[in-house]
Amino acid sequence: MAYIRHLETLVPEVSYPQDIASEVLSSRTESDRTRRYIRKVYAESGIEKRHSVVTDFLPGAAESGLFVGPDGEVREPTTGQRNDVYVREAKKLIPEIARNAIANCPGVEASDITHVITVSCTGFFNPGPDLLVIDALDLSPKVQRYHLGFMGCYAAFPALKMASQFCDLDDSATVLVVCLELCSIHLQNKDGLDSIVANSVFADGAAAAVVTASAPEAGQRGYQLTRFSCNLAREGIEDMAWDIGDHGFNIVLSKYVARIIGAGIKGLIDEVFAGSELRPEDIVGWAVHPGGRAILDKIETSLELESDQIRASREVLAEFGNMSSATVLFVLSAILNDLATKDGDAVCAMAFGPGLTIETGVLQAVVA
Repeated sequence: MAYIRHLETLVPEVSYPQDIASEVLSSRTESDRTRRYIRKVYAESGIEKRHSVVTDFLPGAAESGLFVGPDGEVREPTTGQRNDVYVREAKKLIPEIARNAIANCPGVEASDITHVITVSCTGFFNPGPDLLVIDALDLSPKVQRYHLGFMGCYAAFPALKMASQFCDLDDSATVLVVCLELCSIHLQNKDGLDSIVANSVFADGAAAAVVTASAPEAGQRGYQLTRFSCNLAREGIEDMAWDIGDHGFNIVLSKYVARIIGAGIKGLIDEVFAGSELRPEDIVGWAVHPGGRAILDKIETSLELESDQIRASREVLAEFGNMSSATVLFVLSAILNDLATKDGDAVCAMAFGPGLTIETGVLQAVVA
């Protein structure tokens, strides 16, 4: 057995209301048609605000200098300049969330940690995020370390699967999973539809999970990890992708992604539950990665869900936007902390990424 003993979330202090972000981006184009499209996309995004390590767009903050220079002129930073911000902010946020995760997990001490798994697709440096966790918690240099990089929004699932496997092999294993994504540093000053959509949804955040082979202590809440599944919707391979350009990441995020996911999700879910005692109708909560409002709409319709079953995903989207790999852990945390969630409630989590990859997991709430 493997259990999520605690979920911790963290966002940068700076946040931007979606209407303000819309005005900033629409002011950068000379095309009236593009301005109208930007405002429409932002208004219909289902997002109220997003957090960011970028402070350029705050009044009087032009000197921060990533997208706005000292002279107030908008500029397109290089990939190196963007990554410099990633490194600087990662060195603040990763230690903070690692310390918080252990401090807020009763029954687990830093000295118990046997494995560290870090996840990120928005920046690179080495020695990397895994070593930041080691140093922040003063862990033994013998702790096993793994980093999952450049996988995208579904990457929390491979991390949780790894953690579960470690616990299956060693009942003394204690695994700390840390996801950090700083998507906003890759904002693109382009008029293309893919860039506009990406600019409208992506945000910054971090999440951590403490996974052990032992159940939560009395009075605590957690999840038992029960089933995982991975699949590909190959017809969407060109609809969700990105590569590294000279001025950040070039993202493809077409409007067809939601349609592809919606069309195939029913068959995929049936496969996930094949051979299980659980059935889709037994699922109390659906922790769907809120890649965008259209994705949530399609899944709710395709799986014939009640609005309350997917409410946590919509609330996370509204409050935080799409924080890539960290986002589904925010949703799982929201469901777990809802006092309506009872011991034994089944939760199905899912996330999507390049490929088009669809990862799913079935968890059962443990309310000790």
